[in-house]
Parts: sequence; structure tokens; C-alpha cells
Amino acid sequence: MSGVLSGVLQMLALVVALGLAYRPLGDYMARVYAPGASSATSSATSSATSSLPSFRVEKWIYRAIGANPAAEMHWGAYLRGVLAFSTASVLFLYLLQRIQGGLPGSLGFSSIDPDQAFNTAASFVSNTNWQSYYGEQSMGPVLQTGGLAVQNFLSAAVGMAVAVALVRGFTRSRTGELGNFWADLVRGTVRILLPLACVGAVVLVACGVIQNFAGIHEVGQFLNEHSLNGQGQGQGQGLSGVQQWNGGAVASQEAIKELGTNGGGYFNANSAHPFENPNGVSNLFEIFLILLIPFSLTRTFGTMAGSVRQGYALLAAMVTIWLGFTALMMWTEFHHGAPAFDIAGGAMEGKETRFGVAGSSIFAVATTLTSTGAVNAFLSSFTGFGGGIAMLGMQLGEIAPGGVGSGLYGMLVMAVIAVFLAGLMVGRTPEYLGKKIGTREIKFAACYILITPALVLCFTALALALPTPVHSTANSGPHGFSEILYAYTSAANNNGSAFAGLNADTQWFNTTLGIVMLLGRFLPMVFLLALAGSLAGQRPVPATAGTLRTEKPLFTGVLVGAILIVTALTYFPALALGPLAEGLAS
Repeated sequence: MSGVLSGVLQMLALVVALGLAYRPLGDYMARVYAPGASSATSSATSSATSSLPSFRVEKWIYRAIGANPAAEMHWGAYLRGVLAFSTASVLFLYLLQRIQGGLPGSLGFSSIDPDQAFNTAASFVSNTNWQSYYGEQSMGPVLQTGGLAVQNFLSAAVGMAVAVALVRGFTRSRTGELGNFWADLVRGTVRILLPLACVGAVVLVACGVIQNFAGIHEVGQFLNEHSLNGQGQGQGQGLSGVQQWNGGAVASQEAIKELGTNGGGYFNANSAHPFENPNGVSNLFEIFLILLIPFSLTRTFGTMAGSVRQGYALLAAMVTIWLGFTALMMWTEFHHGAPAFDIAGGAMEGKETRFGVAGSSIFAVATTLTSTGAVNAFLSSFTGFGGGIAMLGMQLGEIAPGGVGSGLYGMLVMAVIAVFLAGLMVGRTPEYLGKKIGTREIKFAACYILITPALVLCFTALALALPTPVHSTANSGPHGFSEILYAYTSAANNNGSAFAGLNADTQWFNTTLGIVMLLGRFLPMVFLLALAGSLAGQRPVPATAGTLRTEKPLFTGVLVGAILIVTALTYFPALALGPLAEGLAS
């Protein structure tokens, strides 16, 4: 079977699997968040959004944290809840790393240095999972499971809660109330992420992913004629050396790593490691987990808004970009531009032979168009254009389908921008879901989309201007520039993948990337929740003959065009200096 045909069949399998899960999971998530959903939901969808009964464990959690899940919050209170919880999470994870050396089950690993502990704490709490350390050589199972894996659940739940708050802003009338953050956080974790992650972990174990607490064990290596140190062993097999392998609760962490669009690997090789991703079946299943919730949340949005066709419009925009980027990535990596490519059947440098070009390309696009950041190939070894496609996927804002929660609210902000642009073209007041997009709303949306590019470009320029940071690059010229640009793009967009030629384990990069991750995650939420509060305070206006039909294919086209144009105008000069220059020169 040719590599291209293999890629097409894998894409078809993904589309079918995601299509089968789309409606039941989307409707289920709408029911999970229904206790805070709009009372104005139409009768046609009331059965789908009926509230689920409260779980006893949820009541225990509310008592423990002193929260009243029935209390409604305005956007300011909701934001304070998000920031307070996330600040406490950063402090807890930082302290856990600093005392690792004294923890039981640390496998003899010492405590994490202050700058790296800050970077890791900011990374996992912001759903970035950028890793400037070797997981199997730095952290024991207590820190991996009790610290990092816990944040994989909680950071994803925060993103989903903020997305639901924005949806309520569109569906509520003259209240300004967006639900209860603590209730949304607990329900998202207990009712959605935990059950799905448990099922996912079982499937991964069946695929061959390890799940144990064995710690470090030694494995002897045997060769027939010569040992690894070059000394012959005579006839038969002889012991040539000893290698240390780590065990660990990998499958459980791998499941939520992909499902929650986190991306942090248990091992340094991430999803290229055979203990995390042993074969083609596990590779395809992990891609499915990455895309499952972000795509299904469009159904949740449509159901909660009382019009599933609105959700289909957003889904169509996401799928269009996802398929387009995947096709471009596969074309660049399969393109035979040199004799070595002809022999290998594509650009195989930096890719695992058990996945091939197709499996690596699909995985790379899925992780950079979402906020996952997991990798099953060496992105720095992709072709110049291939690395540029991965970088551009993040620079779109990771909205196709984006991260868990963050993809939906990012796409909704772009829908507000698209409606505003369309209103300017026809000379009418823009409206979306019955809410007018006035000066106040467009200012919030504009601030949201400007924060991330400002962080990326300003910190990249600063790193290039100073003498020390550029010494961390392994390459000069366009590729060296791309390594730094990619790092700050990944951090600001809360992705976490990297051009691994960059040595990011320095005080400069640990500190600045940590700051960028926190600002890139939480500063946009300020304007997002302010936008939600402004919308929730409005009275819906009835549709007229001049209202733009936002559930139609025409609006989907306008939305995709707005996304590509805004990104191109923002990042094209920087891309021209890096991946475009490298691709044209190769």
C-alpha cells in the first residue's frame, strides 16, 4: 500500500469515527452544563439539554472548597474564580516539584530547579505542557501522576468552563450572569474528562501502552558477534551492555494528555516513544482522542444555543481548515524533491518507521491545530514548508478544531469578527445569535485576537536582539530563526510542541516562556469573559430580512476567509524570514 493511500484511509477512518461520536457526545456535554444553561433554550432542544442528576462526589467537592454551585456569577466573579483556581494550581505544582527529592517514590530524582519548576508549573496549568526537561530522567511517578496528570484534567476543565460561559453570554437575556465557575469546573472534570479518559486508557493498554509503577529497571542488550563497546563475544549471544528503562502509569496519563489537548509526554520522546505510542492503531486512536472533544463541542454549542445548524456552521469551518492543512502537510512531506526522498517514499528524516509519513503528518497537523503539542515525529526535521504549516496552524489561534474549550471560544470570537466585517460590507449593524455586535463587543474581540500575536512577535524579537538567547539555537539562518519563533508561538498559543533544535532549558527561556504561557492563556480570558458578560446583558433582537444568516455556507466561507486573512496579515513577515525562506531555498 502506498503512503498516500495509507494517509487517505486513515483520514477516512478518523472522519467516520468522529462523525459517529459527534452527536451523542455533543448532546451529552450540553446536558452536563445544562444546570447553568439558558432558560430560553427552545423546546425542540430542551430534552437534549435537560439537567443530569448531581453526583454525591460532586457535593463532597463543593463542601470541601466551600462553593455554592447554584450561585450565578457575573463575568467579573467568574473571572476571579478562574484566576484564583489557576494561581493556586501554579503554586501547588511549583512546590510539589521543589520538594520532589523528599517525596516517597521519587526514584532518587532530585528536586526541580526553580526556573524549570516555574516553567513546568506555568506550562501544565495553562494547558500548554511545554517540557524543557527529560521526563523519564527528571520526575518520579508521584510528581508525574499526582502533579502533572492532575493538571491535565483541571486545565482542560477550565478551558471548557470558559467556553460554556461564552455560549451562555449569547443565549441569556439581560442578566449578565454566566453560570457558576466551580460547578462548571467540577462537572467538566467528573462527568466528561474522567469517564472518557478511563475508557481511553483501557484502549491504550490494549494497544500496548504500559501502565505500571515498576520504576527504573535494567535491561540487558545482546548481539550475536560484537558488543556495543566493540569487543567480540565469540560464538552465540553475549551480554553487550545494560540499559535503564522507566516504567510508569503511562496509559492513564497518555489518555488525558490527548483527550484534554495537553500534550506533555511521560517520556522525552513523547508520542514517538514506543511505551506511549507503540503502533499504528494506537497512533490513530490518539489522534481521535485529540480531536474528539473540540469537534463535538460545536454540537454542544448548537444545542445550548437552540439551533444545531449554528454548530454545524462552526464545524464546517473547522473541518475545512483541518482537511486543508492535512492535505498540504502530506503533500509537502510526500513531495519527492531529492533522491533520498524517492528511496524512502517521502521525507522520512525525523519520523518513526512504524507511523511513516502519513501517520506523522496527520498527527502533526492534529496537534498544532489544537493546543495539544504532542509529537510522534521530530518537527524540526520536517521540510521547510512542513514546519511552516505546523507553525501556521498554531498562529491561526488553534481553532480548527482547537483545544478543549479554547478552540470553541476562539472560533466564536472569530465569528464575531466575521459578522462585524460582513456588516461593514453591507452597511448593516452586525448581529450574531440575536445579539448586536457594537463598539464595546468588537473592542473586546479585537483585544482578544491581538494579545497572542503581540506576545509571539515581541518576545521573539527580544530573544533575537539579546546576545544570550540565540546561542540556544542549533542552527543558523532561517531555521535558527524558526526555532525561536516556533517556541514563542507554541507558548503563547498554549500548544507546547517545539522545534527541538532549540535548547530551551536555560534561565532565559524557562522564565520568558513561562511568562508567555500564563499571559497567553489567561489575559485573553479577561476580554473573553468581558465579552460574554456584555452579550449576556443584552436583550436579543429579532431577525429581519437584512440579518446575516450565520448558519449558511456563505457565512462559513466568510469565517474561514477572515481567519486566514487576519493570520496572514499578522504573521506573514515573520514566516517569510523563517519557514518560507527555508522552504524556497531547499
